[in-house]
Amino acid sequence: MATALDTLTGLRKAAILMVTLGADASAAIMRQLSEPEIEELTIEISKIRELTPTTVEGVLEEFSQLAQARSYIVQGGVSYAREVLLKAVGNQRTDEILDRLQVSLQPQLFGAVRKTDPKHLSDFIRREEPQTIALILANLEAEMAAQVITHLPPEARIDVVQRLATMEMTSPEVIKQIDQVLERRLATLFSQEVSIVGGAKAVAEILNRVDRTAEKQIFEGLEPANPQLAEEIRRLMFTFDDIARLDDRSMQRLLKEVDQKELARALKAAAESVAQKIFANLSERAQTMLRQEIEYLGPVRLRDVEDAQGKIVRIVRALEEAGEIIVLGKQETGDVFV
Repeated sequence: MATALDTLTGLRKAAILMVTLGADASAAIMRQLSEPEIEELTIEISKIRELTPTTVEGVLEEFSQLAQARSYIVQGGVSYAREVLLKAVGNQRTDEILDRLQVSLQPQLFGAVRKTDPKHLSDFIRREEPQTIALILANLEAEMAAQVITHLPPEARIDVVQRLATMEMTSPEVIKQIDQVLERRLATLFSQEVSIVGGAKAVAEILNRVDRTAEKQIFEGLEPANPQLAEEIRRLMFTFDDIARLDDRSMQRLLKEVDQKELARALKAAAESVAQKIFANLSERAQTMLRQEIEYLGPVRLRDVEDAQGKIVRIVRALEEAGEIIVLGKQETGDVFV
């Protein structure tokens, strides 16, 4: 039977845990996270308004069980952990705990690659076959993969994106062979067996993070070569211009999370439809303040505008995933709203 705790995302539970642990402990944990993870977690923490004792206790208990299970595995392996947990929490809960730990217990593929500067990595792999490059990108965080794609030669981007989008299950043996080759070349790569899934969704995640120039160039080459794939990727993506597709309630919810200076910077090069949608959901006083902020900014570098727009897009995506806003046009066929 599902509980209230089961409806919470992992990100929400992490945010609740951080709030419960206090500022010092939370700061120590954040120092171990990547910048994108810190940003996501910070946004989620900022959305927490009120917590019930039951929710807090449930999150703390789950965290404690996961930590104990990991400790048991370190002491005596998975079999030992299962034996202890079965006695403590029963069969169903044991399976749930071990399933959640499974991903984090597996060693990361391309661990050294993940620590490499994206520009250097792009230079390092650009002579590889497009399929190999796509396989490597499928193993990276979307943010890093986006930077690598940006630094690839323009003529190589289209081929790599198509191969990444159409990639399905990759043989563990092939992964192992590529891993061994890169390990010899980088001297620090870890060997392991995993299966990688690419697909249009993975490409959309990456292209949501590349700069607009690279995004435009990729689609200009992709649409003539594979219009169906290009359309599917576009459908899965969310860009700053798509903010115009938010309903009024969702727009007002978004504006509560966006810093006014970031919003002003983002609007310096925004489509008219986006600007109209935003101003239509502000009070007259807020409209005046925002226009003044835009005027005070003066000339702004395009990359700073795109950075501000990217931050707002990430907030939209986080709110949508949390079910707090609706992006019109993205619902599956058959959804009914009343």
